[in-house]
Amino acid sequence: MTRSELVARLAASNPHLRHRDAERLVDAVLHEIAEALRQGHRVELRGFGAFSIKDRAARIARDPRLGSTVQVASKRVLHFKSSKLLNKRLNEALGTPSDKDEDSKS
Repeated sequence: MTRSELVARLAASNPHLRHRDAERLVDAVLHEIAEALRQGHRVELRGFGAFSIKDRAARIARDPRLGSTVQVASKRVLHFKSSKLLNKRLNEALGTPSDKDEDSKS
């Protein structure tokens, strides 16, 4: 789903919101999440998951095409861990039995 699809679905499911207002709402939420992450905070959305920043140390890597070594600078990367509820909903949608279902069969 793209940002514009999210805006369109939000506007369609909430008739009292104009498309422009739904777009502002999505932009505001995404901006606040990005800003919190930029400041080094963890963002947790209950029932969905948690976003956090991980620091990757500088390292020496190998260029696969040339075979030479390359210095890779340290960097910060985004990490997302989905919630148990989201994982359960995804597995139910696929028809995969949950862990509790498997435990009860034993």
